[in-house]
Amino acid sequence: MINRDKVAIVIPVYNHGGRISDVLWKTWGLGFPVFVVDDGSTDNTAEMLSSMEGVTVLSHEHNQGKGAALLTGFQAASSSCSWALTLDADGQHKPEDAENLLQAVVEGQRPIVVGNRQGMEGGHVPWTSRFGRKFSNFWVWVSGGPLISDSQSGFRLYPLPEALDMDVRARRFQFEVEILVKARLHGIPVIEAPVQVVYQGEDRISHFHPWKDFFRNSLTFSRLILQRIFRVGKIK
Repeated sequence: MINRDKVAIVIPVYNHGGRISDVLWKTWGLGFPVFVVDDGSTDNTAEMLSSMEGVTVLSHEHNQGKGAALLTGFQAASSSCSWALTLDADGQHKPEDAENLLQAVVEGQRPIVVGNRQGMEGGHVPWTSRFGRKFSNFWVWVSGGPLISDSQSGFRLYPLPEALDMDVRARRFQFEVEILVKARLHGIPVIEAPVQVVYQGEDRISHFHPWKDFFRNSLTFSRLILQRIFRVGKIK
C-alpha cells in the first residue's frame, strides 16, 4: 500500500487560465500537496495562479513542452515525496479517480500506473484523440514498451525518483509515450487503472496539433525502434 504522505500532485499548465481554477478546486479535495508548472503561458494563467493559496507554482519563462513541465514538477516534488500523481489542466480528468491509481499499486512494487480513460470510443470524443490513442498504443509496443490500452493518458501515477532517472529525451507530448518504453527497459512495471474522461466539446482547451504532433510522434518512435534494434543486435 502506498504511503499517502509521500504522494504529490503535479499539473502542467499552458494557457489554461479558463480551466485551472476549477481543476485546482477539485484537486485540493484529495489532500495532497499540489505542484503546478506554468509552462510559459501567454494568457491569464499566471494571474489566476497568483491568486490561489495552497499550491506550489513553478514557472518556465518560455514554453518548453509538457514533458519539460512534468520533469520540473517531478524534480520539485521529489524533495519530499516518492510518488507523483499527474493530471491535465484542461478539465478532462476527474481528480477523485486518483484513488483508482493509488489502489492499483501492490505493496512492494513501484510501477507507473496509467489511467485508462473509459468511453473513448464515443462520437463525442475528437477523432484526433481516438486515432492518436490507437496509433500510440501500437507503436509504444513496437518500440519495446508495454502493450496497454491508453498510452496517451495524462492521468498517471509515477514513482519518484525513478521517473527522473530514465533518460527520456522527449520534452513535449511525446514524453508520455517515451517514458513507457524506457520504463520497461529499466524493469519498471506499467499497469493501468480505469478513470473517467470528460470532454467539453468546442470549449475544450487542447494544445495537441494533429499533423505536427503525429510527425513528432513518428520521429520519437523511429528513434526508439532504432535503439531497440541496436540493443537486440548487441545482445546477439
